[in-house]
Amino acid sequence: MNTASLDDVQIFAIDTLINPYEAYARLRDEAPVFHAKELNLHVVTRYDLVREAIKDTTTYSSKYDGFLNAGREVVLQAAPEAVKEKLVAIEQEMIAIPPTMLTLDEPEHTKYRSLVSQLFTGSEIKKSQDQVQTIIDAAADRYVASGESDYMEGFAFPVPLRIIGDRLGIPEEDRPLFEDGATAAAGGLRLTPLPPDEMLRRAQLALDLQKLLVRLIEARREDPQNDMITILATSKLEEENRHLTHGEALSILNQFLVAGHETTTSTFGWGMLLLCKHPHLQDELRGNEKLIKTFVEETLRIEAPVQGLPRLVTRDTELGGYPLKAGDFIMLRYGAANRDERQFPNPDDVDIHREKAGMQLAFGSGVHHCIGAPLARQELNLGFPALLERMQNIRLAEGAPAPQAEPSFILRNLPHLHITFDMR
Repeated sequence: MNTASLDDVQIFAIDTLINPYEAYARLRDEAPVFHAKELNLHVVTRYDLVREAIKDTTTYSSKYDGFLNAGREVVLQAAPEAVKEKLVAIEQEMIAIPPTMLTLDEPEHTKYRSLVSQLFTGSEIKKSQDQVQTIIDAAADRYVASGESDYMEGFAFPVPLRIIGDRLGIPEEDRPLFEDGATAAAGGLRLTPLPPDEMLRRAQLALDLQKLLVRLIEARREDPQNDMITILATSKLEEENRHLTHGEALSILNQFLVAGHETTTSTFGWGMLLLCKHPHLQDELRGNEKLIKTFVEETLRIEAPVQGLPRLVTRDTELGGYPLKAGDFIMLRYGAANRDERQFPNPDDVDIHREKAGMQLAFGSGVHHCIGAPLARQELNLGFPALLERMQNIRLAEGAPAPQAEPSFILRNLPHLHITFDMR
């Protein structure tokens, strides 16, 4: 592997994070495991190697809290001194969040995951379909009637937030705080610089959201409902015969706040952008349930909403002939693997007839496969038809800012997408 020719690749530079695909292609071909010196991470970009690492959970551990905590510390240290003191004071009021599903290995991972998996079985998702369809239809009607150009604000953001709020069991009067807090939580994974007052606002939001969720957990123990908060409030960890601590319940809920809406919102956005860039798809997809499903998988593949996640190397090993040492961190780059031509012919093209489109890794794979993937797919498979039934000749709005990803080490989101369309 000749890495000398790749000295100019700054995989985590802002410009590269906004448009990473040329860099991904170079790395897949020339250095499929690449040492990104700026973060001391070994970046894995080729599909087969990403899959190999995902499967080997003994060698590549999900206990990467240290990596995430280091990122939070960088943000804190960048704050002005007066703001830093206030941020620390707010943090001291917050309940400590232990690792649960995302950053644990077996068997600890399963003991938490099994508590909420019952809400995401095929039968449970099917039971909720009418409710999800009602929310989507109402949102699509409002958006089309409003004439608002920013599709993200008008449809892609509010729909998944409404649905995950219902799934969790958030009371109507608490929705504004919940939705603001959930959006801010996902924003913490992005690299857009924040002014000091916004840093403080988000920190206070996080504390207020914690207080809201703890209040709801306590209420559900007294008066159980058919929702996720009730499950977390009333279920027991069998081996230890105890309820979850508030910190454990909050840890799981925090993961759903981000994963439960951010990935779906992103895919709604990128999918709409693909429809604008390839207008012939609009008529081809309209009324065709099978092609819609493939289009959703292609959108997830082409613009993976989670571009990558780290793993901790537990022993000296090699991956694709590249040596790794115990204690190293690797970054599994799903966004690069999903455009690997070794796995997907013509990987940069939207192919609504692609066979095995579902092999994409946007939701991960193996024991850490995204537990909410069935709900996300349901929303997307119902949402795009609802929009296409009401809209035609969808196109980018003239004179509006060009759509562009917001830089993040982890996520790939589209903050704004200004479109125009003709009503059907």
